[in-house]
Amino acid sequence: MTRARGFFMVLGCLVLGSAIALDAFAEDSGEIPLPGSEVMPMAAFADRVEDAGGRVDFVFEDDRPFAQCHASTIAQAADGTLVTAWFGGTREKNPDVGIWLSRLEGGEWTDPVEVAKIPDARTGETAPHWNPVLFRPEGDALYLFFKVGPEISHWQQFWMRSEDHGQTWTEPVELVPGDEGGRGPVRSKPIILSDGSWFVGSSTEQQGWRPFADRSTDGGETWTRSDDFELDVEGLLIRGAIQPAVWESQPGHLHALMRTNGGVAVRADSTDFGDTWTPLYRTDLPNNNSGFDIEPLGDDRLILFYNPVGANWGARFPLSLAVSHDNGETWRIFAHVEDDLTEGNEFSYPAIVRTEQGFALSYTWQRQRIRAWHIPFALMDELTAEEAE
Repeated sequence: MTRARGFFMVLGCLVLGSAIALDAFAEDSGEIPLPGSEVMPMAAFADRVEDAGGRVDFVFEDDRPFAQCHASTIAQAADGTLVTAWFGGTREKNPDVGIWLSRLEGGEWTDPVEVAKIPDARTGETAPHWNPVLFRPEGDALYLFFKVGPEISHWQQFWMRSEDHGQTWTEPVELVPGDEGGRGPVRSKPIILSDGSWFVGSSTEQQGWRPFADRSTDGGETWTRSDDFELDVEGLLIRGAIQPAVWESQPGHLHALMRTNGGVAVRADSTDFGDTWTPLYRTDLPNNNSGFDIEPLGDDRLILFYNPVGANWGARFPLSLAVSHDNGETWRIFAHVEDDLTEGNEFSYPAIVRTEQGFALSYTWQRQRIRAWHIPFALMDELTAEEAE
């Protein structure tokens, strides 16, 4: 079935209010979720954001210095400046791909600057760069993590630090010397736990897809790796899970949602600050085998930024925001950030982070641009309130 036909058919799809449930195990079905009638369309949402004093921007236009871009990340520097980074080059996995960055200065995004392009530490050869992650803990420092290597299975994690809000950076150093396959942030940002430690979900793609967690108690200088999360491939009807997005619901109680190839996200939980985890279990949250991100609102609410599509390598559209009031057990889509359902579109790899004024979002737009939103807190609070359901 083509995606175009899938748009007009409801095979395996049930719309409950504005929540979308899809066949969790559809392999390459191409089904596209129909927007719920109570979900705010992208155009109306953009108007609300701008009317509330927020922003909706392309970080750069078509005169970019690279053919393709992907996997953006966003953070707010200590002086309030929004900073976003992504990888760009001829195409993903090409040796010319490097890490690029832009800052929002005086109401305009600066021209993209390549801030990281280093050789493979093992061979000295030019190698593609992957999946940058910006992170600002307390204080003035802003950190940038990224991966280097010709293959995901053996890439190595590097990091840099900026003390001037992303204008200049230290030389890249390997996060965990000698590691191959991935330590530290694989895609989603770290979080700061209630005990002050840095914590991040990670994964490897060597002998299958295997998620785990990394924790640092000394400001990122050293990292302690958890065991791989227990994974019953046959019971879960998936081949593995990667790219955990994590949050802490109460001190020491951590949760991770993960991307899979089974049409749904899987989850694991910890009650000991991430030292041990429950076995992975299925959720009802659709997943298209693409990344997503989560950010707490500051009370019992969680904001999820994702493609609500339940098919392996399913469409990377629409791109939507959902809220949970029950610690991620159920989700309600309240707005579409992109809702053009034209076959072949790609709005993917979203990132969301809390700022002093609200929430900053960034994502891949057709692999040609990076789009960024800044949503004021009052508007996000209004749209995600329980009485708004």
